[in-house]
Amino acid sequence: MKFGTKAIHAGQEPDPSTGAIMTPIYQTSTYVQESPGQTKGYSYARGKNPTRSALEKNLAALENAKHGLCFSSGMGASDAVIKMLKPGDEVIASRDLYGGSYRMFTKIYAPFGIKFHFVDMHSVNDLKPHINSNTKLLWVETPTNPTMQITDIKACSAIAKEHKLIMVVDNTFASPYLQNPLDLGADIVMHSVTKYLGGHSDVVMGALCTNSDDLYEKLAFILNSSGANPGPMDSFLVLRGIKTLHVRMDRHCANGKKIAHFLREHPKVDKVYWPGFEDHPNHLIAKSQMKDFGGMISFTLKGDSKEDAFRMASSTKVFSLAESLGGVESLIGHPATMTHAAIPAEERAKTGVTDSLIRLSVGIEDIEDLIEDLKQAIG
Repeated sequence: MKFGTKAIHAGQEPDPSTGAIMTPIYQTSTYVQESPGQTKGYSYARGKNPTRSALEKNLAALENAKHGLCFSSGMGASDAVIKMLKPGDEVIASRDLYGGSYRMFTKIYAPFGIKFHFVDMHSVNDLKPHINSNTKLLWVETPTNPTMQITDIKACSAIAKEHKLIMVVDNTFASPYLQNPLDLGADIVMHSVTKYLGGHSDVVMGALCTNSDDLYEKLAFILNSSGANPGPMDSFLVLRGIKTLHVRMDRHCANGKKIAHFLREHPKVDKVYWPGFEDHPNHLIAKSQMKDFGGMISFTLKGDSKEDAFRMASSTKVFSLAESLGGVESLIGHPATMTHAAIPAEERAKTGVTDSLIRLSVGIEDIEDLIEDLKQAIG
């Protein structure tokens, strides 16, 4: 079954009682049992809900996975992964990664005795010096947030398997439409479902997908025990959003390409970060493991002025100044003070997240309106 068909149909069947084509919203906290312990597969909604189950099956199909699990947020999904570790374990993570992930790793789990190494993964050989007998997990984000760095998933997975590490890929920026890390050897795929999968800026959710029965059982136990589960209404909204994922992503990519080239040619723009450029670091790897290059772009203005970045980000009319990404509407943000504020300035600087960096989530509006908006905002 091809992707667009899976997006619309996978995990979903007409409601057996009414024939409704849309999965019902099972707005219930508990389920009647036929006799003590005899259920129809559901007993309490923290553990399972039919609407959520349909979404989990759908997401698993999109990632070519055996199992899918949904969480109340992307951070809830990431949290469940780290909860599989114990004090003394070590994690190697992308140096350029989402600020919320960095904050959770360093402020919540590092004090519990889990050690994190933040490594530039442009070359996978840079991983090897950080691997020791305590290393248990490899956390890869590609493309990275916000400088769009590309990591070779297949090469990383080979290293992970050699050293018996669990390899997790944050696939939020690419979505399952553009990239399938499990097919390239990863053990777990993480998504902030809030972003491209939901696609309409109306839900907060996270997800994990895996082909491993053992990892699935551990993560499902953590989900049920810790309670970071999403509600049925959120699950319904994401199921509805996913039905147009492939159509939306095509438009995000097309608009993103045009805006990336517009910015690169603008006389007041300095650096543009977009993996579709042939001179972007690891462009050929992106080309080999991604279907297209996405709608996320970051750039700096000439002069590297924080004040100019603030002025520009506050002057758009179609692009909305807001956190998050992946919705149908275009967003503009200033990572250093918004999405990556939790990362110390000296650490941000190592990855190019300067005070003048601006990030765009290019939506699906008419491209002419988006370019005109950027023109007037840049000045």
